Amino acid sequence: MPGGGALKRAASPRPISPPPLRRKADTSVKKTVATSFFTPASQKKPEPITWRIHDTLIVGKFTPGPSQESKKATDKPRVAAFDFDSTLVSTKSGKKFALNSSDWKWWHESVPSKLQKLNSDGYHVTIMSNQKAISLKKDKKGDDSKSLTNFKDRVSAVMRELEIPLSVYAATEDNDYRKPRAGMWREFIDDHDFDVMGIKTSESVFVGDAAGRPTDHSSVDRGFAANAGISFKTPEEFFLDAAPEPVVESFDPSVYLQSDPVDDVAPPFSRKSPLELVIFCGSPSAGKSTFFWEYLKPLDYERVNQDILKTRPKCIKVAKEHLAAGRSVVVDNTNADFETRAHWIEVAKEAKVPIRCVYFSTPPVLCKHNNAVRAANTSLNPESRTLLPAIAFGDFLRRFREPTLAEGFQDVIRVDFRFRGDEDARKIWGQHWI
Repeated sequence: MPGGGALKRAASPRPISPPPLRRKADTSVKKTVATSFFTPASQKKPEPITWRIHDTLIVGKFTPGPSQESKKATDKPRVAAFDFDSTLVSTKSGKKFALNSSDWKWWHESVPSKLQKLNSDGYHVTIMSNQKAISLKKDKKGDDSKSLTNFKDRVSAVMRELEIPLSVYAATEDNDYRKPRAGMWREFIDDHDFDVMGIKTSESVFVGDAAGRPTDHSSVDRGFAANAGISFKTPEEFFLDAAPEPVVESFDPSVYLQSDPVDDVAPPFSRKSPLELVIFCGSPSAGKSTFFWEYLKPLDYERVNQDILKTRPKCIKVAKEHLAAGRSVVVDNTNADFETRAHWIEVAKEAKVPIRCVYFSTPPVLCKHNNAVRAANTSLNPESRTLLPAIAFGDFLRRFREPTLAEGFQDVIRVDFRFRGDEDARKIWGQHWI
């Protein structure tokens, strides 16, 4: 029939689209992720790693699950504190500083198991590190600086591998937080409320590579442990049970506090003439200004100081005015070399008054210590002096020539440094600051 074929075709129409496919469940998505997505924010577990910036100090904290929490201490807590670079980790690249966030490896294979054992034994484990190369400034997009991000990524990786409660403190500026100064330690103590209960110092330890050995860049880690009042070990001693190595003799402020000062039979300075010009000679932070206020101000000497007057011509002008008015003058400057002192010898000749010199023999390392103590402690800094850069001490040593009578001085009085202060001041000054 003519229409038969048409009826047959109509009974079996061709599909106009492919049949729908049965989709398989995506097994790559973990159940925990899916559950977390649909869990209300109020019921989600907090992130195990948190970060905060306190002034110039970076503070991180890792809080793992309950199964990994350290044993609760029944007595005063014990603390195991560690430097970070060259103590817990080193670089894969072999470079001194990490090239990026992944450029790290354990300092020794025993490090992670040793830290985990400390945690299981009830120790509070923490990291305290100087990280002056880190910038805390945000970039143009408002993100953390690359140096800060790299540090946080490296520490986060360490925390996740250890899976123990762990805190980290990193000092980014040359202030009270920077080792050997105890600012980081005090922040840690305050964060954990250990200032109330105290810690078991006899069983606590700080481990670091800056130990004052011949090949070490400094002894700040050893000094930091002394400031915290806990024992000190190098990474080799702590992780590898190596014998202690010799330590290069370094500055110890306690040497200057071993015995109480005895009042001098006679004061170290006394007036010789009704009108005279006295100049100081000594490094920055050698104790010159303190000496003036203690011994010369009570004798009615007027002080001329270039830090205040800014230029030598202004100092000379003011000194001449005092001398012309019949007032003796002290020039409280460094006066390091012959040429500088010659200007003042000429002033004395012009005024027809004797000139005397007080030479402060304070060693350079002690001057740097005084500088750091003064800048960080308002109670020991009545003139609000700022921290002097290292170049100030280097410049003085480069120019320094010891004063002599041959220059025209009536006398040269040598003053060796001796700390003076009450018990609170002694405690502050006696700590390691450099």
